[in-house]
Amino acid sequence: MLLENCPYPQDVRVPQEAEALVESQYRVAVICPRGKQQPWYELLNGVHVYRFPTPASGGGLFGYLWEYGFSTVAMFVLSFVVLVRHGFDVIHAHNPPDVLVSVAAFYKIFGKRFVFDHHDLSPELYNARFATTGRSSVYRTLVWFEKLTCRLADHVITTNASYKKVEMERCSVPENRITIVRNGPDLNVMRLVEVDPSRLDPERTTLCYVGEMGFHDGIDYLLRALEHLVKKIGRKNVICVLVGDGGARKGLVALAEQLHVTEYVQFTGWVEHEDVRTHLSSTDICVAPEPSNEYNDRCTVIKITEYMALAKPTVAFDLPEHRVTAGDAAIYATPNDIVSLAEKIEELINDIDRREAMGKVATQRIRDGLSWEHQKRHLLSAYETLTSNPRRRLWSPTKTLR
Repeated sequence: MLLENCPYPQDVRVPQEAEALVESQYRVAVICPRGKQQPWYELLNGVHVYRFPTPASGGGLFGYLWEYGFSTVAMFVLSFVVLVRHGFDVIHAHNPPDVLVSVAAFYKIFGKRFVFDHHDLSPELYNARFATTGRSSVYRTLVWFEKLTCRLADHVITTNASYKKVEMERCSVPENRITIVRNGPDLNVMRLVEVDPSRLDPERTTLCYVGEMGFHDGIDYLLRALEHLVKKIGRKNVICVLVGDGGARKGLVALAEQLHVTEYVQFTGWVEHEDVRTHLSSTDICVAPEPSNEYNDRCTVIKITEYMALAKPTVAFDLPEHRVTAGDAAIYATPNDIVSLAEKIEELINDIDRREAMGKVATQRIRDGLSWEHQKRHLLSAYETLTSNPRRRLWSPTKTLR
């Protein structure tokens, strides 16, 4: 497996897939950037993890070119290490970036299979990130790489029906080469836990956001809605806990100060995934503030399923895939309208019974089909169609790791 945009096992989807394959008697190696204090190699829950130095990203076009170029070369070198030590049958690339197709294309010459795991619509993500400064030439290049990746893939694994439509219509991928594997929570991990009573304040309603703090994730909308909630509506017995980190965090801290809502906001920084459940267990209302744009409208965000797994009601902007995921487990604000978002939060603060009913709907939807236990069956089914032998390993077992 090739993973460029974060260390392993930070992205929940990647270890879920890798460990599901290991459980089904496949042997799996992940090549990824190295996080702080992580070893260059380790065997983690049956997954062999090879890491390369994380390149510094300066931001902007040239910063991304350097980051992606360095990472692709590093992955290519480490793929030779895995090939020489073990041999392998399948390259499974997680995007972004889509330039990882260059590694897969080389190995396809020698008969290796290529699985493309379509996490993000890179062209739309670029437009969302650089809405006012983006270049049309960059967008067209990203579309070209996406098409090349999808067409060279022996199988495409995608997160939802919106992505599948793009793959079929824009990239001309036959439907029988696409499998939807949604971002589903592992109910063995994402469950309610006992919370330290000192963290609970019965006089305050706790709001919570969990996830990446990117420039397209809408936390700025949440902070502005919080300002309206506190200053215009007069709801002062509230605290908003923001769990996570990312490129936008520094600006968000400054925005909270500018809006004079710092006493109502807590930035926790990055926490281990298993610790997320502790924060959610002490939360009253969760928020998914992603604004409507051509990227977010098609995305399934894992944070919503994690909120649902812990029976938490959600307030979100009314985006198509948010409704597909949450259904009646969320209430929906007018897209990109901070006043509407604040009013919906206030609506749930005032209705404890409705919050409890929404929580029950949430857990039922997860158990009925959205949990990882259900989704991993689709992953394994895709792999069974990939080789004539359903239990064929991803590399030869005849050589052992030393």
